[in-house]
Amino acid sequence: MSSPVKPTAPAATPATPAAEVAVPTGSEMPRSVSALVLVRDQGIFVLWGVIIVVFSFWCAPYFATLDNALLVANAAAITAIFAAGVGFGVMTGVLDLSLPGTAAFASCLTGWLMTNGQPTWLALLAGFLAGALVGLVNGMIALRGFNPIIVTIGTLSVLSGIAAVIAAGYTFPGLTELEFMGTRRYFGVPAPVYIVALLFLVGTVFLTRTRDGIRLMAVGGNAEAVRRSGIHSDRYRVLGFVISGLCAALGGLVTTAITTEATPAASPAIIFNALTAVALAGVALTGGRGSLPRVLVGALILATIANGLTIRGVEPYWALVVTGVLLLASLVLERVIQSSVSDRLMSTANLSVHKKQV
Repeated sequence: MSSPVKPTAPAATPATPAAEVAVPTGSEMPRSVSALVLVRDQGIFVLWGVIIVVFSFWCAPYFATLDNALLVANAAAITAIFAAGVGFGVMTGVLDLSLPGTAAFASCLTGWLMTNGQPTWLALLAGFLAGALVGLVNGMIALRGFNPIIVTIGTLSVLSGIAAVIAAGYTFPGLTELEFMGTRRYFGVPAPVYIVALLFLVGTVFLTRTRDGIRLMAVGGNAEAVRRSGIHSDRYRVLGFVISGLCAALGGLVTTAITTEATPAASPAIIFNALTAVALAGVALTGGRGSLPRVLVGALILATIANGLTIRGVEPYWALVVTGVLLLASLVLERVIQSSVSDRLMSTANLSVHKKQV
């Protein structure tokens, strides 16, 4: 009886298919690429540290104190809340410009309910539900193929008008019941600082440790690939809008709590500062990549610069100049690092293919 013929291994092909070439990761990644990625992801923390050191010497002895640190954190709180809303939207692949209108709408609705004798908890709940509803409407309209930027600009105008109608062109003053989340301090720390810490902690855990958060980021990176994998990508795009709306409502309510007044004015500075913080954080406006802790540091950098210049008696508009320069520098650095990382990874992949061919 003849022994079975063992199958022979196929002859080595002269070239390795491109699909089989894996981009080096982990320990295989070149050190130069790892260093560039580290600079891209952690550079904003270094930048904030440098700014603190510079102001500590330049504004001594008033800058480097605990009281001033709390002042900076409190000043950054509102920007950080709105920046979180912009960040969630951008990471999902959309840019929500309706945040100031959403904040004004939620604020005036809450103020109207409180002025008309409704309990504080019910008024706050209505404000948050209003923010979620705005996000849901924005998301559903955007899913019909309309440009999200144009949609949210239109929504901003509509909400500003609705807020003015609710307030009859005036404001709702004397909302002292909201001081617990505005001007009150707990263990010496302002209430908005606790709110921001909780928001960013929950948001970071959601984006990095939960299935829905990871899918949300994936949709921002490549919605079509996510859809082909069997995941309902449209649902996560709408979720991004809803979270953005909730953050905007929270920002509006915290502002109301600080000023004890609900106003229908939708300040464009809100979205400008939030976008600046997000851009400084290196969040890709194309979606799919970003970090909420970096967004928080971006907001803190803006507040630190304004605080340090104020201590030195420098005119406030110079803070805009410095912030603009930093923003342009960060964009240039981001572009240079991305190009360098891509070039080095391609070189490494080509070298790997060459070795396999040999």
